Amino acid sequence: MATLMSLLTCQFLSFLLSLYMPFLYLFHVFLRKFRRVSGHGPPSYPIIGCLISFYKNQARLLDWYTQLLAASPTNTIVVNRLGARRTIVTANPENVEYMLKTNFNNFPKGEPFTEILGDFLGYGIFNVDGEIWHRQRKLASHEFSAKSLREFYMITLEEEVEKGLLPVLESLAARKEVVDLQELLRRLAFNMVCKVSLGIDRYSLDPSLPSPPLATAFDMASEICARRAAAPLFVVWKIKRWLGIGSERRLKDAVEQVHQYVGGIIAERKKVIEERGENDGEDFLSRLILAGHEENVIRDTMISFIMAGRDTTSAAMTWLFWLLSCHPGIEQEVVRETKFMTERKPDYDSLKELRLLKACLCESMRLYPPVAWDSKHAIVDDLLPDNTSVRAGDRVTFFPYGMGRMEALWGKDGLEFRPDRWFLEPEKRTSLRKVCPFKFPIFQAGPRVCLGKQMAFIQMKYVTASVLSKFEIRHVGSHKPVFVPRLTAHMAGGLKVVVRRRTEEDKYN
Repeated sequence: MATLMSLLTCQFLSFLLSLYMPFLYLFHVFLRKFRRVSGHGPPSYPIIGCLISFYKNQARLLDWYTQLLAASPTNTIVVNRLGARRTIVTANPENVEYMLKTNFNNFPKGEPFTEILGDFLGYGIFNVDGEIWHRQRKLASHEFSAKSLREFYMITLEEEVEKGLLPVLESLAARKEVVDLQELLRRLAFNMVCKVSLGIDRYSLDPSLPSPPLATAFDMASEICARRAAAPLFVVWKIKRWLGIGSERRLKDAVEQVHQYVGGIIAERKKVIEERGENDGEDFLSRLILAGHEENVIRDTMISFIMAGRDTTSAAMTWLFWLLSCHPGIEQEVVRETKFMTERKPDYDSLKELRLLKACLCESMRLYPPVAWDSKHAIVDDLLPDNTSVRAGDRVTFFPYGMGRMEALWGKDGLEFRPDRWFLEPEKRTSLRKVCPFKFPIFQAGPRVCLGKQMAFIQMKYVTASVLSKFEIRHVGSHKPVFVPRLTAHMAGGLKVVVRRRTEEDKYN
C-alpha cells in the first residue's frame, strides 16, 4: 500500500511539473512586453524573473553564466527567478576577496546551504558556520600542521601508488585493455583519504571489481545533494523528503549506510584505544578520538574530509591527463621533468621541484575546477566593491569555472591550455608566478582556505609523475569530454584510455 501511495504521489508531482512549463510559456507570451534586458543579468520578467531563461539554459548553466558574466562590465550578474532567492554571481576578484576575506563575517555559508547538505554532512567543517566552524577549523588546522601526519601521508601515498596503482596500470598495458582512468583515480583517492582519515586498509583498484559499498553510497548522496542545490524549485525536493519518496528516499538510505559504516569504524577504534590504553596509529580519526570530541562531530568531520579528499584530486588529475594527451609536446616536457622518478623515490623536496607539472595542474584546474562554484549568504545588506548591491539573505556565488574563462583575467588565449602562463619567465621556467588566490580561488581563500592544499598538490604531483614517467596515456575517441558540476565536478562518462609502457627512448626524447 505504501509503495502504491509513493508511486501515485510521484505521478501527481510529475503531472504538476508537466503543467508548469506550458504555464510558464503562456505567461512568457503574456508578459513579453514587460521583458527587461540588462547587461548585468539574464532577460527578466515581473514575478517569475529569469525562470524561463533558466529553464532554457539548464543543461548548459555553466557556459550560460560565463557568457553573461563576460558581457557584464563588472563581471557580475544578478539572477532573480521564481522559487529561489535572489542570487548574485560574480567572476570579479575584488568581489571574491571582499566575500572571502575583507567582510568574511557577513558571508557565511548560511542556512539555505547547510540545509541542502545537512542530511549528508551534518555538522562537518564544510557545512557549518560560526563558533562550530571555528572550533573544527582550529582542530583541523592543528592536525594538518603536525609533522607526523605529513610523514604518514607520504608513506601512505607511496604505498598506494607503488603497490596499488602502478601494478594495475602494468597489467592493463600488458593486456592492452581500455580502462576508465577517472574511476581508477577516484578509487586511488578514496583509498588515500580512507587510510589517512580513518586508518582503514585499501580497497582494490582492479577496474573489473565493483566499487566498495561506502564509495557507492558517497556517490549517491553527493549526486542527490547536488541536484537539490540545482533544483529550479526547492519546494519539490522538500516535499519528496517529507513524503520519503524518490531521490530523497535514496538519499536517506545512502546517508544511513555511510553513517553506519563510519560509526562502526569509530566504535572499533575507540575499543582498540581503550584496550591498549594508547594508540599507535597516526590517522586523523585516532587523533580526534584522543582529543575527546563527541562521536557525531567526529563522524561528520570524517565524512566531510572523505568527500573533499576523494573527488577533488581525482577530478583535477583526470582532466590533466586528458589535456596532456591532447598536447603531446607539453606531455613530453613533463615526462623529461619527471624522469628522476624511475631512478629514485621522490620526497617532499624533489616533488616541489616539479614546476612544469605544477603549472600544468594549475592550468588544468583553471579550465576545469574541481569545484565549479561556491555560494555564501549575506547576513545584512552590503555593497560589493564593484557597486553591486547585496540584500540580507541574498545568495552570493563566486564562480571559478567562469573566472578561468574571463578574458579580462587571463587574456585572449584564456580558453587555451597554456601552462607557461604560470611562469614569471616562460622561456626559462625557473620560478612560478604568484597568482592572487582571489583570481584563482580553486582552494578557496581567506579564513576558509583549504587546509589540505599542499597535501593535494603533493598527491597530484606524485601520482601524475609516477604514471607519466612509466606509462603513456591516450584517450579513446575524438569527442570532447563533458564537464559535470556536482558538489565536486567530474567528467561525464569517465575518461576511457589505453595504457602503454614507455620505452627509454620515450623518456628522453
